[in-house]
Amino acid sequence: MSAPNIETIVSLSKRRGFVFPASDIYGGLGSSWDYGPLGVELANNIKKSWWNWLVYERDDIEGLDSSIIQNRLVWKYSGHEDTFSDPLVDCRECKSRLRLDKLEVDPADSKAVCPNCGSKNLTEPRQFNMMLRTTLGAASVEEDESALAYLRPETAQGIFTNFKNVLDTSRRKLPFGIAQIGKAFRNEITPGNFIFRTREFEQMEMEYFCRAEDAPRIHQEWIDGFSEWIGSLGISSENLSLYEQTKEELAHYAVRTVDIMYRFFPEREDEDKQWDELMGIANRTDYDLRVHSKKPEDAEGKRINQDTTEDLSYFDPQTNERFYPYVIEPAIGVNRTLLAIMMDAYEERTNDKSEKRVILKLKPELAPIKVAVLPLAKNKPEIVEMAKRIKHDLQPSMRAVYDDTGGIGKLYARQDEIGTPFCVTVDHESLEDNSVTVRNRDTWEQERISVDALKEYLQERL
Repeated sequence: MSAPNIETIVSLSKRRGFVFPASDIYGGLGSSWDYGPLGVELANNIKKSWWNWLVYERDDIEGLDSSIIQNRLVWKYSGHEDTFSDPLVDCRECKSRLRLDKLEVDPADSKAVCPNCGSKNLTEPRQFNMMLRTTLGAASVEEDESALAYLRPETAQGIFTNFKNVLDTSRRKLPFGIAQIGKAFRNEITPGNFIFRTREFEQMEMEYFCRAEDAPRIHQEWIDGFSEWIGSLGISSENLSLYEQTKEELAHYAVRTVDIMYRFFPEREDEDKQWDELMGIANRTDYDLRVHSKKPEDAEGKRINQDTTEDLSYFDPQTNERFYPYVIEPAIGVNRTLLAIMMDAYEERTNDKSEKRVILKLKPELAPIKVAVLPLAKNKPEIVEMAKRIKHDLQPSMRAVYDDTGGIGKLYARQDEIGTPFCVTVDHESLEDNSVTVRNRDTWEQERISVDALKEYLQERL
């Protein structure tokens, strides 16, 4: 089973230290969240899995970490200043501010309906740019256009503007990719649903550069590849689906985009509304490198970009061709991936005392804590000392914790709920036979293991 709704994960996250409301002691800030001790570990493990699979296990991907604040001209020529917007309407009855494209439409009169009060008395739509503005300089003021800058709404543009730098320093040949993990910011009109839609989030994006004729095949290969990678995180195929964007939905630069969808809202009666985007994989054509280059011209023979100093075309020494590569972009958010993983891993089980227990069946490589070492009797110094020594010996090889803050049953339940794959219990017999009890999170089965063989036993299963 998976979580019945997002609220179940919200409760678990705050109770056990995965995610907290940001600035909570001051009343919070809408759709802002802080990752707690377990949440930061889970997020880091997700990013590590993505980076290992994409960069370390392949021979054609380089890494990058570009600046959050770029020259404003980056966003002018990328099209974000003109096109990165959502249609905004206000409800005249309840004064709610809403995204028009997310509203239900009454088929009787084709009018959008306010989800808060049911009114159709809405204002005319207007475009709302979602980039978060800031000003630069010691004496800058809000009205000073020369001081205006933006917090990046995506990590991709930093990759495109560094294309030539990476190409020259790494001496790559097509096809190859550039990967980046980093924060992005969007002034969402209607953020919500926990960490599903926030104004500040972390992206894992890769831009894969190739020849135009190879782009359709490579695009499909990345769709298949990322479907497999998401499955390797422990997410059930029953909760995943592919969605082909229509021509009307495509971004202005894309010829094809396929979204990998997850069942984030299983509680909704209409099955079509249970799904939402987990990641998108787009064929962006040669748009990005072309608009940031100094040579391309429009239909009237004028340079498209009047400000850049570089040409981002690619020269193929084998064919003596110079051209602008096509780009395939797989983009996925850390927030939504973490939410999907937690929802899918959630399970409830009844023990032999008819008590309901929550188990978070995370893949071992993603689990924030790999093993918990528990003393059966915390008032016995010999047992406590042995347990702490075992934890210390395991720690360099795996994330281990020591816990003596409750009875053994409660300690097991706590570790199950946070996804710890194994618990190691030190008891009175351990002092005599130098063995411990290892308990499996998923099966609740226990096995007696020698301390000398414990590290190897756990490593094989982790």
